[in-house]
Formats: sequence, C-alpha cells, structure tokens
Amino acid sequence: MTDPAHPSQRQMPEATTSIINNVVYLDGLPVASPATLAETFQQLERQPDSMAWIGLYRPAEEELMSAAQQLGLHELAVEDAVTARQRPKLERYGDTLFVVLRSAQYRDDTEDVDFGELHLFVGPNFVLTVRHGEAPDLAAVRRRVEDEPDLLRLGPEAVLYAVLDAVVDGYAPVVAGLQNDIEEIETEVFGRDPNASRRIYALSREVVEFQRATRPLLAMLDSLSAGFAKYGIDEELQRYLRDVADHAAIVVEQAESFRGMLADILTVNTTLVTQAQNAEMQRLAEASNAQNEQIKRISSWAAILFAPTLIGTVYGMNFRHMPELGWTAGYPFALLLMATVCVGLYLIFKRRGWL
Repeated sequence: MTDPAHPSQRQMPEATTSIINNVVYLDGLPVASPATLAETFQQLERQPDSMAWIGLYRPAEEELMSAAQQLGLHELAVEDAVTARQRPKLERYGDTLFVVLRSAQYRDDTEDVDFGELHLFVGPNFVLTVRHGEAPDLAAVRRRVEDEPDLLRLGPEAVLYAVLDAVVDGYAPVVAGLQNDIEEIETEVFGRDPNASRRIYALSREVVEFQRATRPLLAMLDSLSAGFAKYGIDEELQRYLRDVADHAAIVVEQAESFRGMLADILTVNTTLVTQAQNAEMQRLAEASNAQNEQIKRISSWAAILFAPTLIGTVYGMNFRHMPELGWTAGYPFALLLMATVCVGLYLIFKRRGWL
C-alpha cells in the first residue's frame, strides 16, 4: 500500500500533468518532491550536489519540450521520446545519455507478449524517464534504490542501472511463458492438431518481436562498459552493470533458441501434415482402385448378359421374311449362339483380369 506523504510515491493529477514522480535526492536520500518542474530546477540550482529523478508518463509534446529546454536535452532525442516507437538504443549527446528500452510482459490469458517503451535521459545531476506503456513498474524500481542509499549515492548512473536491471529481470517471465507455449505446441503437433500451424506462426511473430526488444541490449551494454573509465563510473556500479549484461546475454540466447525450435517444429509439423495427406491420398487411391475393380466386374457381367438379350431381341421381332423362323434347327441354333457368345465374352474378360 502506498503512502501519499512519501515524496517518491506522490502522484500528480493526470488531468493537469503527465508527471507521475518528481523527487530530488541528496546524498542518496529524498529531500524534496516539487510540485512543478520549475521548482525542481530551482532546487537543483540551490543544491548542486543533489540529483533529480523526474518520471513522465506519455507526456504532451509541449510539456516534454519545456523540460528539455531546462535540462538542455538534444532536440533529436526529444523528438524520439515524443513520437516513441523507437528501437532499443543508446546515444550520447554531450554529457547526457539517451537510452531507449523495450519492456516485455507475458499475458497468460491471451498467451501473448505486451511490449512497452521507456526513454531515459541521464545527465550529470538528473534522470528523466519517459514511459510509453504500463511496464516496467518504475515505482518498484524507485522504492528499491531508495532502500539502498549507498547505491543511490552513486548518482544518475545508479538509477540507469536499476532501470536496466528491472527491464532485464522482467524478461524472465516472458521467457518462461514462451517456453511453456512451445512445449504445448510440440504436444499439439504430434497430436495432429489442425490449428498447430496457426499457433506456431503466431508464436514465431512474438519471438521475433521479443528478439527485437532484447538483442540490441548487448551492444548497448557493451557501449556502456567501454565508457566506464572515460566517465569515471564507480567500480561497484560497473560490477552491477556487468551482471545485467550477463542476464541480458542469457535472455538473448534463449530467444534465439526459441526461434530455432519453432522453425524445427514448423518443419516437423509440415512433414507430419504431408505424411497425413499422402496417407489420405493413398487411401483414396486404393478405394478408387477397388471401385474400378467392382465396375469392371459389373460391366463384364452386364456385357455377358446383354449378348443373349440382344440375340433374343433380334429373333423376337417376328418379321415375316426371317429364314430362321421356319428353320427346324433355328431354336437350338439360337441357344447355341447365345451360349457361345457368353462363353467367349467370359473368357475374354477373364483373360484381362476383369473377372
């Protein structure tokens, strides 16, 4: 439960401002929670050794531009923070570091991943966070660093580390959720679920998007490490950042393995579907062949039975000028002719395998 009186948990009305946190720290401890950004900048001028952490949530362009002018932020970085939808990156503008992070949150109800976007401006005595999304929970990050004054005394870079650590730790539930989905898909594939292909494709898209959010972190953290000596980063903080880099590398490797696993599962599913289709086609072909054999037999017997009928029909016309009608051997001859034709047709069809 939050305490409204605590300076790190004070929230401004959403109707008038996008500032959700605005705290000034001195020697690792919160000393003021100004109501406006102007008061914050005045506090920083009065106490040069202090540090401000300003948190904005989807700010209006005018409000962000006003803060940018006071803090001396580069216009290109501010433009990126306003428009959002940026790739994860790390850029330095003079003595200000601009960082873009993509947070991720796994949703069990829909079995997909929600991505957020967070922009950080890290200066000599301030941290400005601009959040476009519900994650990460910066209130929890703020409580953590406030509970560790020794960490917060290390300056704005300590806040950057804490935010990076929270974002990377937030990837763990996503990895677990994706792993569980992949295991379920494997069961569906071998269970011949007709919807498996659709789910494989949807999950592949989630993994690709997750890779886009995590893979750039490795280069970003390498860039931070390269500047440790130049910018005099505390050794303890360097160790913390290297630990974040190790966790990020594990996440990136897992995401890469997920993509390979899904590609293999899709191949297996395609093979199983093809085998099932081939088996069905073979069954239909066998059924068609069996029908053809039956048709051959029926047609053969129909032809055999048709021959006596034809002969009987000819001699049953009773025309006056038919010599066989007055012939003494005509009746035996007709019967013999019928028998001969039937036997002949039977032998022919038998030889051809129709009977």
